[in-house]
Amino acid sequence: MKFSAAQEFVAELVGTMVLILLGCGVVAMVVLFAGVGDAAIPGQVVNGGYTNITLGWGFAVLMGILIAGTVSGAHLNPAVTIALAATGRFPWKKVAHYILGQFVGAFLGAAIVFAVYHARWVIFDPAFDHTAGVFATFPGVPGTFWPGMIDQIVGTALLMGMILAIGDKLNNAAGAAWGALAVAFTVMAVGISFGAMHGYAINPARDLAPRLFAVMAGFKNNGLTDGSMIWIVPVVGPLIGALVGAVIYDFAIGRPLARAGEATTGIQGTDPAYNLDQKS
Repeated sequence: MKFSAAQEFVAELVGTMVLILLGCGVVAMVVLFAGVGDAAIPGQVVNGGYTNITLGWGFAVLMGILIAGTVSGAHLNPAVTIALAATGRFPWKKVAHYILGQFVGAFLGAAIVFAVYHARWVIFDPAFDHTAGVFATFPGVPGTFWPGMIDQIVGTALLMGMILAIGDKLNNAAGAAWGALAVAFTVMAVGISFGAMHGYAINPARDLAPRLFAVMAGFKNNGLTDGSMIWIVPVVGPLIGALVGAVIYDFAIGRPLARAGEATTGIQGTDPAYNLDQKS
């Protein structure tokens, strides 16, 4: 099946919007219902706390892939799109409308989450001065830059490497049947293992577009207009990490598998059994 650039744009927009609706939605559940008027039943217990956040983001990725996968391949992440293009797996001419769709979808998703939870927001944080983290990520060690940057590079390298491993038919022949779930599990795993250092954005659109919405909605201490420059980490780190992950996968796994596959199928005439069959 072939789809137009407009159709791919819309698919990435809708898929990323679903990702943010469910992802930022679960963070809003945990944060906004943690204690205000509920002191006898702490919200962090009732609403699952960080466990729910990791599960919620994993399911958000799964649903985003399921809704957009057939039309656009459901990149839902500029770092993934750029890494795929840089390694020859995706045409550069499509990169712009994919990334635009991702950013627009993430912005709209954040706006809808805010609209749904607005009545609770004005009770929990009427000044909008300490809940920007519902939309965007912040360092686990305040005032630091490199710990978060390293975290984002490592986390996104893991994500990208696993995406390529899952989608590589020479590595996982049945990957198409369970790939969406496997990618969702990968996001859960990264969140469980590395989430606290910088919120495991591992996706520039997931972080920057909702952060932009937070700025427009009047949230303070947002990491973009407060002079802290926090927004750079979850944008630059994932872009570097995805490229690192793709290169490592190709060098360590992808190319050896490709060479072995060529030998097995006789593409290069290096398999004696294949050569013998051709002569008979």
